[in-house]
Amino acid sequence: MLEGRSYKLQFPWIGVVNRSQADINKSVDMIAARRREHEYFANSPEYRHLANRMGSEHLGKMLSKHLETVIKSRIPGLQSLINKTINELEGELSRLGKPIASDAGGKLYMIMEICRNFDQVFKEHLDGVRSGGEKIYSVFDNQLPAALKRLQFDKHLSMENVRKLITEADGYQPHLIAPEQGYRRLIESSLVTIRGPAEAAVDAVHAILKDLVHKAMAETMELKQYPTLRVEVGTAAIDSLDRMRGESKKATLQLVDMECCYLTVEFFRKLPQDIEKGGNPTHSIFDRYNDSYLRRVGTNVLSYVNMACASLKNSIPKSVVHCQVREAKRSLLDHFFTELGKKESRHLAKLLDEDPAIMQRRTSLAKRLELYRNAQAEIDAVAWSK
Repeated sequence: MLEGRSYKLQFPWIGVVNRSQADINKSVDMIAARRREHEYFANSPEYRHLANRMGSEHLGKMLSKHLETVIKSRIPGLQSLINKTINELEGELSRLGKPIASDAGGKLYMIMEICRNFDQVFKEHLDGVRSGGEKIYSVFDNQLPAALKRLQFDKHLSMENVRKLITEADGYQPHLIAPEQGYRRLIESSLVTIRGPAEAAVDAVHAILKDLVHKAMAETMELKQYPTLRVEVGTAAIDSLDRMRGESKKATLQLVDMECCYLTVEFFRKLPQDIEKGGNPTHSIFDRYNDSYLRRVGTNVLSYVNMACASLKNSIPKSVVHCQVREAKRSLLDHFFTELGKKESRHLAKLLDEDPAIMQRRTSLAKRLELYRNAQAEIDAVAWSK
């Protein structure tokens, strides 16, 4: 049987001599028992030729060798499982975010990094890397022109209104050559209505920028980790946009006021004089209030207002972009950063008010990850060994 002739096994038979109950009672130790076992196989005529393949020591070596073979066959599966688990743990740790630094400098740096990430996401929306910034162009290309078109200057320059304003501008003494004051009043009263669409364009871009701030906050994963910091950053960003809107509205309305306060003289120099139109300079001055004359005045004023309106349609977007969009890209959180540098460590800690359950979860995951990485290193060492 021990020679494998009577009953074959996948692995050969190995004979052993165990301690008897009498040996155990006599406290025969394992070393002595192994020595007696070796002597038995070496000196027995029946087993002498098998002595090198018998005994507990040989059995241990064979089992160890077999176990090593089994383990090596399982290594690829174990490596795959461990690598998958490591990736899952790293992914969850990444979603939970970095642990909070213990010192004030580390906290400040961490807050600054989170804010810079938010600022970068916001800029990507404006620059077209992410969606949303194209709505600003829609304000300039659709909303503003449509609002200017709705002003209907021709109705404002109706015959009755032209007669009324020119008559009022003349006062007690009618104009002699051209109703200059009447022209100015008609033009100014028409151009001042552009203030409405100009302000609306500023407010529309402001609303879009606010929406992009909220989107950027939602897409900045680190801000979800710290609710108080999220609120502070959002408030600071909106406050900055409000200040920029104020400056933009001031600058944009100044463009309209500039058109009102100084008229382009060259435009009026090119207008034909009455005598060139067949007018009779010997007519009474009061003939200049007839419908034909007033209609021509209204036409001239409308041409000038349309010219000024076309100019403002191009300059208003430039003012809005300069004062709001460009400034938002450059200095959205500058004021927040200035105030942040003045805060003490305890105030910084309040901004990083992470949920204790998340902190505990992160610590637990980090410990598990360390164990799996150690296991990975151990198994890789076995896999590469001869």
